[in-house]
Amino acid sequence: MSKYSNEQLNELLGQFSVPQIKYLIKPLTDGLINDTFLIYDGSTPLYILQRVNHLVFTDVEGLMNNIQQAFKYLEDNDYSKITLVSPKSGDSHYISPTGNHWRLMTFIDGSTAYNTTEDTRIAFEAGRIISKFNSLLQEANLDDYVDTIPRFHDITLRQEQFKSALKTAAPEKLEVAEKAIVFTNEILEKLTALNLKELPIRVCHNDTKLNNILFSKETNKALCLIDLDTLMKGYFLYDFGDAVRTIANTAAEDEQDHSKIIFDKDLFEGFIDGLAVNSSFLTKSEIETLSWGAVLMPFLHGIRALTDYLNNNIYYKVAYENQNLDRSLSLYNFTQKALNHIDYMENVLKEKLS
Repeated sequence: MSKYSNEQLNELLGQFSVPQIKYLIKPLTDGLINDTFLIYDGSTPLYILQRVNHLVFTDVEGLMNNIQQAFKYLEDNDYSKITLVSPKSGDSHYISPTGNHWRLMTFIDGSTAYNTTEDTRIAFEAGRIISKFNSLLQEANLDDYVDTIPRFHDITLRQEQFKSALKTAAPEKLEVAEKAIVFTNEILEKLTALNLKELPIRVCHNDTKLNNILFSKETNKALCLIDLDTLMKGYFLYDFGDAVRTIANTAAEDEQDHSKIIFDKDLFEGFIDGLAVNSSFLTKSEIETLSWGAVLMPFLHGIRALTDYLNNNIYYKVAYENQNLDRSLSLYNFTQKALNHIDYMENVLKEKLS
């Protein structure tokens, strides 16, 4: 149930350069950070309206500039264009009297998204569009982009936050989370030893989970990436690892039955085949390191969820008290499975991308 009425949201739309009619507005509930609404004229979806969470993204102006800069490049025969709709003020977004930040974008009709897949064709298309996205942004100037969440994927920062949470967490939470805490410390030792500084810094999406890709409902062709709030400088292995954790695994992110969490080799190889279509921008050192992205990214999401659980769920939306702990344990389970497949991934990447 949305906390905003249809009337309130229509009033907000009145601040943007769109026809002033009464729109039908439906909330989209998948996001954990922003509030998102699909705007219809009758039965036709036209726009996406979002309240950007300025408590998470403290530099909303910088965030919107990143997106505007990227949209200059993200248009191609094989990449569907999304457009920002300007507020009447001419600013990048609208700030309401209550201090909320709102933006409006065009919606691609006939599109859909998937949380998970068992279809190798979807995996292939996901790989193809992610490498297309990154290849299109090779012309972008790194200096034009701010860090929307500084040190977002910095494992040292996440380690510091985790250790701080351990000091202040309630004793009963520490007891319930003991298994996750032990695993965190074991994997931190491995991942903090990774040297990424030799890799090229690129403009990356930084949150390429499968449901941030739009597909054609009719053909299942991947159209484009969405949710560009985390678009900023980073390493390609971030985009690679986030995709693998949601494509090679068919279970939900907070799946409590860990027997359902798998590393599906067919889906992984389908994804790599798609990635190979637009992979000429990748360097030898990137290809050699990519497999560790599939370990790093689920772990980073897991340690963030665990830290939030220990801090009493102040960052992610939760439906029940222990959901962040369940997210963490599920993500850690896939982290271990990816670690078990490091040699396999390295061989596949070498074969298909070199």
